[in-house]
Amino acid sequence: MTSDPEAPAQDRAAPLAEAALTDLARAKVNLFLHVRGRRPDGRHTLESLAVFPEIGDVMEAERSPILSLSLDGPFALGLGSGEDNLALRAVAALSAALPEGPPCGVALRLDKRLPVASGIGGGSADAAATLRLLMRLWGRAPDAATLDAAALALGADVPVCLASAPAMMGGIGERLSAAPAFPEFWLTLVNPMRMVSTAEVFAGLARRDNPPADRAPARFGSVGDLAAWLSRQRNDLEAPARAIAPAIGAVLGALRWAPDCLLARMSGSGATCFGIFPTEAAACAAADAIRAQEPGWWAAPARVKAHDGAPAAPDWTQPLS
Repeated sequence: MTSDPEAPAQDRAAPLAEAALTDLARAKVNLFLHVRGRRPDGRHTLESLAVFPEIGDVMEAERSPILSLSLDGPFALGLGSGEDNLALRAVAALSAALPEGPPCGVALRLDKRLPVASGIGGGSADAAATLRLLMRLWGRAPDAATLDAAALALGADVPVCLASAPAMMGGIGERLSAAPAFPEFWLTLVNPMRMVSTAEVFAGLARRDNPPADRAPARFGSVGDLAAWLSRQRNDLEAPARAIAPAIGAVLGALRWAPDCLLARMSGSGATCFGIFPTEAAACAAADAIRAQEPGWWAAPARVKAHDGAPAAPDWTQPLS
């Protein structure tokens, strides 16, 4: 079948990739998270500002006659490789979304570097990375509406993880708009190695109709401005998460005591927390100090690239920039 030369680039079939491809499944960090309501189907409506620091799991994909998934990395033991794994579900979802079907099978390898069930979107990021890799490997992508629907069916965080670009989130996570512009900054991520059930955290909410966020400016001129605005927002899931895992309070205390920490908060439903730092040196020093004080915790610094405020418009058959 010949390609339509007038079709958008991502809708045309490109040559299949021959070599193995890799993709960074970036952590998703919720700089604030407000629970705004609950739908009749039981799912919660939220608003959040999500960013994607340069840290995450690493997914690899190559052509194969059969579908397979192998697990490696420091947190691989916390995962299963059966059909309920989100990466394998992503393969099935994209296969079904392509009218012509998949051109070949795929062998996936996941290097699991982020803690499991930790509030930074690990499983959703892995699923999104799988979708991106398959579209590159197979040289084709479904239309935007079909891709968005397939991503949402995998999980509420998968759509925002797909582009892995700063975004304001609404609805159950599917309503995405460009985040305000901001300069580069650094995060120190810390997890007390306590898995927290998202369902249990939501069940512990005292209320589900919390106030909205303050109106955000179009641009934050400095990291200090961003942190000051964020300080007036919340993570409504922090209180119920701390009731389940009191160590979260100790993590936040350690971050707040770190020199040059502009803001410390829990991400998502926990238990990972983050500190915002203006420089790489400050973020690395905080991570080193926390690891020395609490060797059983996971702590890692990561850069958040400057954002110009423009919405993401990727060509899914090419690597993300």
